[in-house]
Amino acid sequence: MRPATLLAVCALAASTVLVAGCGSQDAASGSRAASGSPTCASRPPVGEPAELKRDGVTILGQDCGPSAGARTKFQITNAETEPFSYTVSFQVLNGAGEVVSNPRRTVASVPPGRTVQDTVPLGDVPDAGARVRIGKVRAIPADEASETSAKCPPSGMRVTTDEGDAAMGLRVVGMHLTNCGTGVVRTDGYPRLQLLDEGRRPVTGVRILDGTGAISPAGGPETPPRPVTLRPGETASASLMWRNTTESGTPVNIPYVRVTVKPGSPTAIVTPELDLGTTGRLGVGPWTKDQAARPTPTDSLGGGRPGRPSPSTGE
Repeated sequence: MRPATLLAVCALAASTVLVAGCGSQDAASGSRAASGSPTCASRPPVGEPAELKRDGVTILGQDCGPSAGARTKFQITNAETEPFSYTVSFQVLNGAGEVVSNPRRTVASVPPGRTVQDTVPLGDVPDAGARVRIGKVRAIPADEASETSAKCPPSGMRVTTDEGDAAMGLRVVGMHLTNCGTGVVRTDGYPRLQLLDEGRRPVTGVRILDGTGAISPAGGPETPPRPVTLRPGETASASLMWRNTTESGTPVNIPYVRVTVKPGSPTAIVTPELDLGTTGRLGVGPWTKDQAARPTPTDSLGGGRPGRPSPSTGE
């Protein structure tokens, strides 16, 4: 495509607030390349106010970034009195209003009272009518955010959850404990959980059971709790199991869970997104050492769930 034609495409994009990127970036100078490629200016966002601003997060518009790939620029304002880490899930919609992708970005340790800006890559956008909105925001006090922190917590223990598995109403989420420190971690028994709502307030009315057999025998005989010793880089796991059955009453959804690995240890907050229905029960398996785990150099142990990118500092 000739430069003049490509420039016309970018102009059309600006009039319809496209999220597709145009032009190229000069990595050395930080400005657009002087090779005749057209400039791709940032564009304001489009959408309903509730889609563009939510829970302290505001979409600012498109930012073309250093490549042709589109990026959305956003800002986070921490109105709390302590540092918080934020994970923002975005939704990319095509011209028909259908969600085609869900890019996610974590910004760690935003200071209290501060506003920081960041961008999230959108990847390939589907068509000229695509737009971006905020899907959900999860905010955790930085000193409890071991799941999203790029650094090993002072306790030397990182707690994370995976994406889980669902089959015919039965839900299973894995909780993972990593010794990311330099000493030995010892634990015995079950992780202790506190269920939290959207505002990180304790949720009552849900029985937390030791073991998962009362939820389903599908996993075979239950493993009794045993002492677990983790050297640096080693991991252990526990299962969370429940049935997403909705009968009479209001379904219970738990975005946050505060975890105590062992009595007296610092707490960590994770975001397993438990859709408990109306059953009022959650089964928790004991910590079990992962036999396939191999010691890993502690400086290579990043944060986040498996397969997730490392968090941004927002700077």
